[in-house]
Amino acid sequence: MPEPSRQAQLLSSSVFRRQACDKLGPECRLFRAPGRVNLIGEHTDYNQGLVMPVAINRYTYAGAVPARAGEIHLESREFEDIYTAKLEMLQPEKGWGNYLLGMAAGLQQRGYKLRGTRLYVQSEIPFGAGLSSSAALEISSGLAMLGIAQTWPHQGMDMVWAAHFAEHHFVGALTGIMDQFIATFGRKEHALMLDCRSLEWEPVPLPAECELVICNTGVRHALAASAYNQRRHECQLGVEHFQRRLPEVQSLRDVTWNDFLRWQTDLPDAVMRRCRHIISENRRVEEARRAFQQHDLSRLSELFSASHRSLRDDYEVSCPELDAMVEAAAQAPGFIAGRMTGGGFGGCTVNLVYRAQVSRFIASVSAAYRSQMNHIPEIWAVESADGGGELALVNDQELLIRAAT
Repeated sequence: MPEPSRQAQLLSSSVFRRQACDKLGPECRLFRAPGRVNLIGEHTDYNQGLVMPVAINRYTYAGAVPARAGEIHLESREFEDIYTAKLEMLQPEKGWGNYLLGMAAGLQQRGYKLRGTRLYVQSEIPFGAGLSSSAALEISSGLAMLGIAQTWPHQGMDMVWAAHFAEHHFVGALTGIMDQFIATFGRKEHALMLDCRSLEWEPVPLPAECELVICNTGVRHALAASAYNQRRHECQLGVEHFQRRLPEVQSLRDVTWNDFLRWQTDLPDAVMRRCRHIISENRRVEEARRAFQQHDLSRLSELFSASHRSLRDDYEVSCPELDAMVEAAAQAPGFIAGRMTGGGFGGCTVNLVYRAQVSRFIASVSAAYRSQMNHIPEIWAVESADGGGELALVNDQELLIRAAT
């Protein structure tokens, strides 16, 4: 996601509704989709592996009204660029509009007949923090376009694949499907364990005494995009290596831990470590599911720590700021488990914290991080959330009147 011209602010949907009505008129309809935090299973999604994301109550909102037939018009509170395009001639542009233009193209590719739509969007999800502001933008705007077209997703996966199309063909990011999936299918009070190959998933209940706390390092290093594609390339080199020994291998998902131990010796060091992270991370996701189901918070702490070490040492996507934040959290009151989350090279950590000690945890982490890094971090206690849908406002309270799934 490109940097916005104005910083996103946390706001209620009633405030945004008034702003959207000022822009679009009183007939404006309101849609939203959540951001997400990934508890465990990092960089496994594009390796057809296992992930465990949670939708969070930080949203991107899309206001929509009908527009001139065959046209889509895009505006945002965060970005100055305005886009107008023909639905029958959608092409990639420069800037943030590609997320929405690509979503429109992806929906049409999947057989949905869109109508002229004017969209005004705003996000309360921090950009560049690894909380999937881009997928929330795609899903909220896609639902808005379908709502104006007087239709709705025939199945939730249509939204996921349309957003995936937008990322690959309009944005130019070779992402997996995790972010779009959780923005569509998220379930309150649960994480989702998703198999990114079979697309099978199951809800995993979150411990009632725990709260999710996200700590934003406030940095995003410039090498993130190029390093992401480099990691994908190195994983593919690993797949090709194992295929020469094990023809049935189609992705690193197919390589067992014993296979890895047997055939790793001929791999270049960097490729070996990338493979070791992916293969061990898939095992950690399965173990984390059992730990959540068994309410084994001690085991969750071990698994989160092991995941962060693997991301730091084997996948090499951490950075000093993320490591400092993880260390600060581990020493804070109420801490249960924590690690970096998202693509890396900056962004956020995710922490499980005892609910009764969240305030003390936040104060302790903020002070420790400021002392070490000379920066005051943004820290949010967040709740799990449902996936995207259309909203109505009743006495300024949000009511989800139609869910994406």
